[in-house]
Amino acid sequence: MQIFENNKLVKPIYSRVLSLAISKDFANQKNGKINMSQHQDSEQFNRRRELLAVEEEAHKNKIIQAHGQEHFKTQVKNKFFKRVDIQVNKEFDNKENLYLNVLKIEDAAPSIMEILAVKAASINRITPLAKSLPWLCSELINLVNKPQYRKRSDIQVTEPNLALSYVGLDNLKLVMPTFMLKHWLPTSTSPYPLMKRKLWNDSLSIALASQLLAKEQGLDEFTAFTAGMLSNLGLLAVTRGFLNTYSSLYTQELKAAYDSKDKKLHDILVTLDTAPELLLEQLLLRSSNVAADMVELMRFDRLQITEPLFDLAYATDINHMCPIAKLVTKAKAYVAFRGLAKENLISTEEAKILLTAGRLTKNDIALLKKSDIDHIKLIFN
Repeated sequence: MQIFENNKLVKPIYSRVLSLAISKDFANQKNGKINMSQHQDSEQFNRRRELLAVEEEAHKNKIIQAHGQEHFKTQVKNKFFKRVDIQVNKEFDNKENLYLNVLKIEDAAPSIMEILAVKAASINRITPLAKSLPWLCSELINLVNKPQYRKRSDIQVTEPNLALSYVGLDNLKLVMPTFMLKHWLPTSTSPYPLMKRKLWNDSLSIALASQLLAKEQGLDEFTAFTAGMLSNLGLLAVTRGFLNTYSSLYTQELKAAYDSKDKKLHDILVTLDTAPELLLEQLLLRSSNVAADMVELMRFDRLQITEPLFDLAYATDINHMCPIAKLVTKAKAYVAFRGLAKENLISTEEAKILLTAGRLTKNDIALLKKSDIDHIKLIFN
């Protein structure tokens, strides 16, 4: 988001938000937090222990040896990371490949959203499209069979058309964008196992916060909810694409070292981490732009979210954004603040800077603070 990235006061806070999405340890590291007690214990232990002369000499030799090994590791790491960076940039520059092969977006999904955006929407028009998406059918059937939504406890719904009729159009406006984003989440975000859940939770909270703000201002709630939800689509695509590319290239490098019997290189490669710095760099550089590109390729006509997504990606002045984009910006700023505050990663002054940049009023903050923006509430007749 240009309005955050171009603001020298907000940029480091925004970077911390994305670091936290990767992992709490990485965010703490970027924020300069260290485990002081462990460090102090180590110092006390070293002070108590007096090494013999022969041990000191051996220790020096180990340092010299480690220094040489560390230098070699740095060379290997830099060379490999450069290769990853080149390949990732090449793949991300092809937005059609991201759309079709990384996220694997089927035409039926945005088509259902288009139908939901018009007053003449009907379950009959949506049913054949939903049936062409097995993942959506499974989600709908699982939803209506949950105890709190069952019409009768002794009836198990097994047909997607019946599930759709139970859900209804109003609920579907919440359910469809939610299930879409859930389907496009990375299958795995290893070695950052909590990142997948973080991306999901933040996306849902941004969507619900956008909907609440839209209702307060008399704007279309479905448009705001969907724009908020899909505003995080770029984070999903970049994370998914980066981790897939890294894993593929890493496997190739390991195999090449093994096949050539280069034990020294193989042992160094085994110690490499999965480059959270590289992932953060790509998220900062591309996520908002990728979200706009993906939504553009969905070819929405009636659902007016393409302009808001492009405003979020490219606008440098919030005053020049369309109303829905302004709402989503507020939602993103609030959810970012809340996430950082929960982990004690933002100061009072930084909180003011972030919320001011998002143009959140006292009424906006009070509304979001008292509302549940973590759970979707469906009303079944």
